Amino acid sequence: MRHDLTHTLRAALFGLAVLIGGAGPGLAQDGPFAGGWVLQPEASSLRFQSVKNEVKVESSQFATYTGEIAADGTATVRILLDSVDTKVDLRNVRMRFLFFETFQFPQAVITAKLDPALFADLAQVRRKSVTLPYTLDLHGVTKSFEADVVVTYLSDDLVAVSTGAPIAVLAEDFNLTAGVEKLQEAAGVKIIPSATVSFDFMFARSGGAVPAPAPAAVEEPATAALEAEGDFDAEACKGRFEILSRSGNIYFRSGSATLDAKSAPLLDSLADIVTRCPGMVIEVSGHTDSDGPDSANQRLSEQRAGAVAKYLTGKGIEAARFTVAGYGEAQPVVPNDSAEAKARNRRIEFKVVNG
Repeated sequence: MRHDLTHTLRAALFGLAVLIGGAGPGLAQDGPFAGGWVLQPEASSLRFQSVKNEVKVESSQFATYTGEIAADGTATVRILLDSVDTKVDLRNVRMRFLFFETFQFPQAVITAKLDPALFADLAQVRRKSVTLPYTLDLHGVTKSFEADVVVTYLSDDLVAVSTGAPIAVLAEDFNLTAGVEKLQEAAGVKIIPSATVSFDFMFARSGGAVPAPAPAAVEEPATAALEAEGDFDAEACKGRFEILSRSGNIYFRSGSATLDAKSAPLLDSLADIVTRCPGMVIEVSGHTDSDGPDSANQRLSEQRAGAVAKYLTGKGIEAARFTVAGYGEAQPVVPNDSAEAKARNRRIEFKVVNG
């Protein structure tokens, strides 16, 4: 009698474990997240769609991201923003420097805490739609949202997670409105200040048996997304200097030619680009707003340009690679009729002067 009762109790406990963990040996061990899961980027995609001039929809993607689901259900996806891929080199550079400002904010991070009960029956139903709360850390701002996702059971060691509907991301939520304006000015287009994001992620159980991925298709150079190694050609160099001239991320103390420490990330990126444009001489020019005497503005613009050139030579670049010029208030990009406009006119620009 006791043996039968023990056997029945064990059977009941086993059945409960299967119900909680999901049918199948993999999903039944200590819950659906047992052992942890790892994102498989070669079998995944992460895309966003933007709209220009009200009617033109463009689809872009990110080439590099990592992710995992811990045994306690904590899911994390990290996106390397430098890997933004619009299929056009200089458009990628604009996105990195003018919009995402990756020299300061190199990645976006998505986190979510998954409830095991939501996925207890996944092995039986094979596919289900759920609404998941998540947080997005982007451009120095963290906000919480909800998204509809579809989870598909492929095997005990393989699960697909995709968007049930595109996820809207608003520029104003992440202090990216100024970035949109910079892109509009640089490209000469009107951009709706939001994008829709969609993804298809494949997660494999850590240590599980995962099929080998199919050979990747050979991509054209323009789709490489990540910055190519080695020297740039003349067009790529000139384009990069023009884009960096629009960044507005070089800062000085008020009325001074002393560089603010927060200028370092952009200037370090600039130093790398100058190094990869060998033989080119770069004009570093300073510009001011119209406040104050003309002579003082002229002098300040020259001193600020000189401070930037000095910073770059401090990075090991030969002084002969630079010419320094100050234009004072003579070349405003916009009328000096507001505090915002004056801030735009106080700037440092870069231009290739020898070809």
